[in-house]
Amino acid sequence: MHALASRAMTEKQAPAHKRNLTRRKVVVAGGAAVAAVGVGGGIAATANAGQTKDTATSTASAGSAETCYKLTSETTEGPYYIDADKLRTDITEDKEGIPLTLRIKVIDSETCKPLRNAAVDVWHCDALGIYSGYESLSTGGGGGGMPSGAPTGEPPSGTPTGMPTDMPTDMPSGGPGGGGGGVHEEPTDDERYLRGTWRTDKQGYVTFKTIFPGWYQGRCVHIHTKVHVGGEWADTGYEGGNTCHTGQFFFDEEAVLASAEVEPYSTSTTERTTLTEDTIYDQSGTQGGLLKLKYKKKDIAKGVVATITVGVDPEATHEGTEDSVQPGGGPGTASPSASAAS
Repeated sequence: MHALASRAMTEKQAPAHKRNLTRRKVVVAGGAAVAAVGVGGGIAATANAGQTKDTATSTASAGSAETCYKLTSETTEGPYYIDADKLRTDITEDKEGIPLTLRIKVIDSETCKPLRNAAVDVWHCDALGIYSGYESLSTGGGGGGMPSGAPTGEPPSGTPTGMPTDMPTDMPSGGPGGGGGGVHEEPTDDERYLRGTWRTDKQGYVTFKTIFPGWYQGRCVHIHTKVHVGGEWADTGYEGGNTCHTGQFFFDEEAVLASAEVEPYSTSTTERTTLTEDTIYDQSGTQGGLLKLKYKKKDIAKGVVATITVGVDPEATHEGTEDSVQPGGGPGTASPSASAAS
């Protein structure tokens, strides 16, 4: 697979007159000209989407529709990223779990216009906390025990989940699991389930079919993502361009608790980290990657639909290896520490 050329690029700075300090723009439409930039065509004008109090008041009084977006939070890439080598929308393969439809809309946070033909990567662990490509490093916590080939008696060398339960999760760079930013690990196997890349359509949408992720020690339930622009689509993958966003998507506690009652999630023996305890999620709601979920409250096993609009700066470069964000910081803020398992 051809590695993304963006790794050799540096962040481009846009002219001051084009992009203001807050990284957002208000789009005003009168009466019938409604700017439907929310997922599913809805109007996204909430505080989490970056709407100011003054804007809300102005909107109500003027009777016009306004939509504001801040940049979606950048986070660490984590140790288990693999360059886009699976161009597909169905990433489930044969993994068991609650069906999940993940619908993402990518927009320019400055203009609110959708980004067409952007390459969106998603990857996450399975129902028992195992990442494809790294089965010997991610021990998960399922009732089935350790991955095949892993030594018995002690965790595999370097595994994030093998740390003592009293080990701090905000260790400095160089600590277990790579510390700040999450040092990339080379794949240990050829499995590629629950990973995929696909292009956004002319409205900025891309939809993936997968399963509800499980959890592992030190992290809440999440999905990793990257957005690449300016490159070329080829038979072998997406080549060139720049990675304008590296982030993670998160699930509310109510849904996670419901999933924990369904097999195979219910067989997990790993202590779960809640959304409020997580060291990566910045607690900012939609801006921080919190998904909007739709499912039957009493029967989540039937499936979940997750939607989110991601605001990006297409001219920026965010690889997620140095500019990850931690609680208390903003997009692009250098992170002095990170969870050992990201």
